[in-house]
Amino acid sequence: MNEKAITAVATSIRSLSMDAIQKANSGHPGTPLGAAELAAVLYGEVLKHNPADSKWADRDRFVLSAGHGSMLLYSILHLSGYKVSLDDIKSFRQVGSVCCGHPEYGITDGVECTAGPLGQGVSMAVGMAVAEEMLAARFNTKNHKIVDHYTYSLVGEGCLEEGISSEASSFAGTHKLGKLIVFYDMNKISIDGSTDITFDEDVAKRYEAYGWQVLHGDMYKPAEIVKLVEKAKKCTDKPSLIILKSIIGYSAPKQGSADTHGAPLGADGVKYAKKVLGLPEEKDFYVLPEAYEYFEAKKADFAAREEAWKKEFEVWADENPELKKLWDDYHSDKETCECAEPLFTPADKMATRDASGKALNFIAQKYGNLVGGSADLAGPNKTVLKDCDGIFTAANRKGRTIEYGIREFAMSAIVSGINLHGGLRGFCATFLVFADYLRPQLRVAALMNLPNIYVLTHDSIYVGEDGPTHQPVETLASLRAIPNVQVLRPADAQETLEAWKIAYESKDHPVCLALTRQALQGFEKADTFWKESIRKNGAYIALDTEGMPDITVLATGSEVSTAIEAASLVSGKKIRVVSVFDYNKFDELEKAEQAKLIGGAKRVVCAEAGVSANWKHYASSKEDLFCINRFGVSGPAAKVAEYLHFTAKDLAELLNK
Repeated sequence: MNEKAITAVATSIRSLSMDAIQKANSGHPGTPLGAAELAAVLYGEVLKHNPADSKWADRDRFVLSAGHGSMLLYSILHLSGYKVSLDDIKSFRQVGSVCCGHPEYGITDGVECTAGPLGQGVSMAVGMAVAEEMLAARFNTKNHKIVDHYTYSLVGEGCLEEGISSEASSFAGTHKLGKLIVFYDMNKISIDGSTDITFDEDVAKRYEAYGWQVLHGDMYKPAEIVKLVEKAKKCTDKPSLIILKSIIGYSAPKQGSADTHGAPLGADGVKYAKKVLGLPEEKDFYVLPEAYEYFEAKKADFAAREEAWKKEFEVWADENPELKKLWDDYHSDKETCECAEPLFTPADKMATRDASGKALNFIAQKYGNLVGGSADLAGPNKTVLKDCDGIFTAANRKGRTIEYGIREFAMSAIVSGINLHGGLRGFCATFLVFADYLRPQLRVAALMNLPNIYVLTHDSIYVGEDGPTHQPVETLASLRAIPNVQVLRPADAQETLEAWKIAYESKDHPVCLALTRQALQGFEKADTFWKESIRKNGAYIALDTEGMPDITVLATGSEVSTAIEAASLVSGKKIRVVSVFDYNKFDELEKAEQAKLIGGAKRVVCAEAGVSANWKHYASSKEDLFCINRFGVSGPAAKVAEYLHFTAKDLAELLNK
């Protein structure tokens, strides 16, 4: 290793970072100044990567979990040859720049994920490591390892304080993810000052308790970092945490203090740091020639490593044509097996969670790349995968069922990591009310346009005896409020099967399936082309009447059958019931298209077992909101509905007014 060149790279990272942050008058110089040697070593000596092809399937992944230190990543991506120009860096944190405030997936070449709020990045790295193990088990042969890479992440105190990192790290240790290596930039500083005020635990012992190998080193000894990585790789049955002692804001006037964490150094501070580093004080965005020369000399080696993999891949493909076809199918979400589709009829009476369990297993048999499971609720969520190689464990890497444990936040991040990795489609499940635990990660998944699938059962007051803490009344509205999230609430078994098909077909957004605990009666659909209608309009006519309706009921999920039953109890009025399967899609329709579904009715009633927030501009009056704007109560589901006046009889009385 050319330590002189590594030092030049680290110095250039500091130069670019402090100038970019100063020009933007915004940013976090502490991490790029303090951890520059790690970035230089990683991208120059450690990572298996090729900057000329940032999507190489068998590349090592690096996730900057401490995303506020984004200039560390942008600087090294630029220096090592990714498509991040000097002009991009000069426009740091400006509208339209690929050098965003925090790294964003799909915008900047070489950025593996939108790490977002602290702790989420390293948790998604866990998912990437899971995907690597799963794909290696499926596609590697005795003679060829075509899936053989590592996942790295850099965390700071903030990441380790956030609860999601604890959840994900516990999962990683339990599942013995030996190809996950995390660096801890231990500078003992947070925004408010020394971490002693809030964070004085023994991190090493904590991670040893999780089942990790813990190593210690010095951030400013590049050769030592390389040796620590080599040692980490030799431990195949434990993920590794490499604790690197560092100085936040290294070289700045107030290095080692909170003052360097999240604000520009100021003109005098930049001048001081450049003097300390031996940089020309009068030149901005200066890169030492040795830094560019170092990576220019590395280009051939980077390309040769990918080319060697491609040649091995070709030989593997020739020797294993069936595996090669499966590989292609996995990476393009194509059908891998023909299987019989579940047959649901209008006569079926079942909970949509039960219908979902059957639909899920159909999709899982049809598409071999679907993997996932539940947050310790596989039975209630109906997410047990049958004939899918069992449960994913350290002893069974082929298992397609993932037991996430009671870790909803990390569960979502792991699914995001699996989908980011490529080759697999991840799903997860819990009760709808526990979506509150995973919502921040769902938001980041939506930002990244990831096709995560969320199975959310027990979707209303009909949970019953568990009471108001487990009866979600506001959750549907809150999920619908997240941009780029599709929320589907099917009304019966037939709709549930279509919901699963739509969820798997999604390529650029997360899909949430809101499903019932209680049985729902299926029904004949008035719209013969209802399947096409829900894809186009998000809604269709479930029950119709002769001529123009007097009343149209807009209902979702369990309230569709309630509305149909209520209509049968009303005489002398023409009633149409519309199943609003996908509220947001319906809401985005042109008024003329909505009018066709409503059918000219002078009165519109909205029925949903939740708050009325989404429905106020559709209902004819406040009284026509058949919703629940309060918390529920504990008791048998039917008794709870009676107590809250939320039965078919109650709806019929409203329609009769």
